[in-house]
Amino acid sequence: MSTAAVSAPEAPVQSATVQPALKDLVGLDRDQLAEELKTFGLPKFRAGQIWHWIYHKGVTDFAEMTTLAKPLRAELAAHYKIGRPEITREQWSTDGTAKWLLKFDDGNEAEAVFIPDDDRGTLCISSQVGCTLTCSFCHTGTQRLVRNLTAGEMVAQILVALDRLNGFPTAQEDRRLTNIVLMGMGEPLYNFDNVKRAMMIAMDGEGLGLSKRRITLSTSGIVPEMERCGEEIGVNLAVSLHAVNDELRNKLVPINKKYPIKELIAACKSYPGVNNARRITFEYVMLKGVNDSLEDARALVKLIEDIPAKINLIPFNPWPGVEYECSDDETIEAFAQVVLKAGYASPVRTPRGRDILAACGQLKSASERLRKKDRIAAIAAASAG
Repeated sequence: MSTAAVSAPEAPVQSATVQPALKDLVGLDRDQLAEELKTFGLPKFRAGQIWHWIYHKGVTDFAEMTTLAKPLRAELAAHYKIGRPEITREQWSTDGTAKWLLKFDDGNEAEAVFIPDDDRGTLCISSQVGCTLTCSFCHTGTQRLVRNLTAGEMVAQILVALDRLNGFPTAQEDRRLTNIVLMGMGEPLYNFDNVKRAMMIAMDGEGLGLSKRRITLSTSGIVPEMERCGEEIGVNLAVSLHAVNDELRNKLVPINKKYPIKELIAACKSYPGVNNARRITFEYVMLKGVNDSLEDARALVKLIEDIPAKINLIPFNPWPGVEYECSDDETIEAFAQVVLKAGYASPVRTPRGRDILAACGQLKSASERLRKKDRIAAIAAASAG
C-alpha cells in the first residue's frame, strides 16, 4: 500500500457575479418607454405615470413613485435607473450664471450653462462632445469631435439644471428655467435624430413642459437639415453667420465652403413657420478690423433683406493664441445703429459668466485649460515637497 500523501481536492473556483448594467429610462420617448414596460406586462397608462414622476416630479428613485405598487417599484429598480451625469465641476458667476461640467457613463464630458435674466432663465446645452466645425474664432471648435450625445444625455443636462435650481415639480409659476438654447458644444444638426427626440421630451406638456417657442437651435448652416428642423421639431432657429461674403466666412466658419452664403440665406427664407412673430436670429461675432466696418453692417442688412429676423451682435471672447480681437464699444454701437435703422432688432449680447469661463465660444476648452493648470500646480507642489 502506498504511503504517498493524497492531495485534498481543490475547492471549486467561485466566479464573481456580474450584475447587468441598469438601463436608463431618461431619453426614451413616450412610445419607447411604453414598449420597454411591456416586458413587465404593464398597460400604457403606467408608462404615463412613470413619465410624470421622471419629468414633472424629477424623482430619481423608483421608491418615490407612490402611485405604483411597492413590488412593481422594486422590480423596476432591479432593471432600470433614472440617471443623472456626474457633476465634475459646478461654478457660479457673480452675475448669477451657472456652469456645470458633466461626466457621462463612458467618462466623456460636456458642459451646460444657465443664464438668468429678469424675464427668463436660459439653459445652454451641448449636443456633442467636442465639435467638428473648427470655426477659427471659437475655442470650443479647437477640440476634436469625440461623439454625438444621446437624447438621454441632452435631456439629462436639463434635469441636472432643474435639480440644482429647485425646478421640480416643473409646473411652477415662477420657474427659473424657462428657455433652452442648443448653443453649447457641437453642431446640433449633425446629431439631428437625437436632438429631435430630446427636444420632443423637453416640449412634452406632461413633463418638462417647455414651449417650442422657448427653444432655439443654433446652427452654423447645415443647409440640408434646416428645413427638416423646422418641419419636424418646430423650434426657433439661430444661424451663426459672422460674415457677409464667402471669402471671409470660409475662413471664420469653414462649413461655408460646403454650404455657401447664397444657399444658407435661401434656406433661411424658406424655413418652415418663419414670420414676424417667429423670426430667425442671425448671430454675428464682432471681430476687430475683420467684419465690423460700417460697410459690413450695410452689407449684412442687404443680405438678410425680406427675412423676418433679428441680429445678435456678440462681443468676441478672446482666448490664448487666437489671432482675433474684440471690436471696441464705439465700433459695435455704430454697427448696431446701422442694423437698427434698417428695421432689425440688433441687441448686443452682454457677455455672461466670463469669470467662470462660461461665455460664448469658451465651453469645455476653458475647463480643459483649468485642469491642465491644476495638474501643473500639483506637479510643482509635489516637486517642492
